[in-house]
Formats: sequence, C-alpha cells, structure tokens
Amino acid sequence: MNLITGATGHLGNVLARELLASGKRVRALALPGEDRSHLAGLEIEWLEGNILDETALEAACTGIKTVYHMAALVSIEEGKEDLLYRVNVEGTKNVVRAALRAGVKRLVYTSSIHALARPPEGVWISEEMPFDGQNPAGPYDRTKAEASLAVLEAGKEGLDVVVVCPTGVIGPYDYRRSEIGELFLSWMRPRLHFLIDGRFDFVDVRDVARGHILAAEKGRAGQVYILGSERIQIDRLRELVQVAAGRSSPAIIIPRPLALFICHFTMLYYRLARSRPRLTRYSIETLAGNSFISSEKANRELGYRARALSSSVVDTVRWWLDHRQEVRPTLRVSAI
Repeated sequence: MNLITGATGHLGNVLARELLASGKRVRALALPGEDRSHLAGLEIEWLEGNILDETALEAACTGIKTVYHMAALVSIEEGKEDLLYRVNVEGTKNVVRAALRAGVKRLVYTSSIHALARPPEGVWISEEMPFDGQNPAGPYDRTKAEASLAVLEAGKEGLDVVVVCPTGVIGPYDYRRSEIGELFLSWMRPRLHFLIDGRFDFVDVRDVARGHILAAEKGRAGQVYILGSERIQIDRLRELVQVAAGRSSPAIIIPRPLALFICHFTMLYYRLARSRPRLTRYSIETLAGNSFISSEKANRELGYRARALSSSVVDTVRWWLDHRQEVRPTLRVSAI
C-alpha cells in the first residue's frame, strides 16, 4: 500500500493515476471537505486529516509500505513565513515521525529545485549542491530546504528516505490551476502578452510522477535526485503554447529592472482582484537566475527519462482546451 499526502494537487493526482495504472494500491490523505471530484472513480482509499494532525498521520501510515510526501504550501508571495514554516517544516517532521512509528519501509519526499543552493550563472545545479536553509530568495525556498534536511536527518535515525527535487512542473491534469497553468491559459488567449526576460527548466508532471515511483523502487537510501527536463526562454515557451493553441498574439518583453520596479505595486492589485500573484520579486529573480540544471544522476541511477518539452506543451494545451470550462480559478495555495 502506498500513501500520498497532497494527492489532490497537480503532481499528487498524477502520481495517484500512475500508481493505480501500474497495479499498485493507493491511500490518500485529504483535508476534511476537500474537493476531490477530479479523482472520482479511481480506486483510492481516502482518509481525512492533514499533516499538522499527528493522530491522523498515524492512522494514515498504518499498514503503509511507501509514503510519498508531497503535501506543502506553495507561495511566491511575501508575508506567509509563519504558515509556510508550520506546513512545510513542522508538517514534514510530523510525517517523518508517523512513518517511523508505523514501520514504513520507504519515504519519498518531494522537495524542490529551489531548496538547493544556487551557484553562479553557468555552473550546473546538481545534487552536490547543499540544501540552503538560509536562502535569501524567499521563505518557500528556506522552508523546503529545512524540511529536506529534516528528512535526510531521519534517514540517519533508521527511516529509509529518498528526496526528489522537481524543476518547473507543467502538464495536463492541472485541476487546481497552478501558477504555470494560469500562465499557459493567458497565453492561449488572443491578446497582448507581457513577458519577463528570463528562462527556466520545465518538466512534464507525468515524468515527475514517474520519477517519484522510480525513486521509490530504485533510489539509494539517503540520496537526492533532481527531476528536470529542458531549459527554455520564456518567450520561446509562450511561442510553443501559441502554436499548439493555434494563436498568434503580440508580446512585449519587460526588462528585468522595470519588472522589479513594477512588482512593488502589483501585490495590491492581486489582492483587490483576488487573483494569484504572478509578477513578484521572487518570480522575476527565479527567471533571471541560474537555471542550468542537471538530471544526469536520476538518468543514470533511476533510469529516469523526460519527454521533449514541445510534446508536453502540446499535451498541456490540448488538456486545457478540453477542461478549462470545468476547472475554476482558485486562490488556494496549499496542498495539505
């Protein structure tokens, strides 16, 4: 039996589908009253609770062989430090303790490429980079790094752990309308688009889900694996989306210094519009920073392979064309 925390999220629901398709049993932890209609009809054993509730976690971990812990609070906003710490760090420590008490055979923790220290531009980011709990980029990065270190420390206490670090996740089954999903939808609309001058490594959610399973089956205990695909300029990514959607819209690339100035005023707009923030200091600095990222270790040790990014974009756009009317925008940023 496999337990997934955060199974209703983008990556979590795809992982559940992958596990079930391979004949594995799945239990999922969901918040009380949480919408899980997009997983209706799948043979998932549901338990209600969250990762801040140790009693619920103990029940969830009973009889479990592998825990996939991916529940987290994801935010690129400022001012959520306390909540991010509670969910991402304390919640992860709760999962670790529950897994140890229940005799879980292996815990696969979903960290983030942003949890690793960032070397200078041009130096490849690999698993040799330490987790940076003091990262100045933002509280999300710091809390994911601290949680990753807590998981690795649990490995020294007898829990078999593997940590995986996905890059920028795109792909179908995005029922929660992630930030990148919202971006794809905006690029599919025939209007003037404003872009930040930058680039990043993006990977298909289905490949990341498969990478988690490979990490559970083949990963070495106490090891970290980066799951990425291709580094691409943002304007080129928009072009791929437009071609797949049959659109041709003009775009203006905003210079980074101007974008950083504008973002001082955008948070008020996002709050008034009740929409997810996209243009923030964090997002700008991420796209402007080092994105030379290597998945060679996962390729070599796990047999991990990622599909071409162009193929993933086509599948994602097609999925949105079929599902965008049934997926409502949400301000929810938590997967616990």
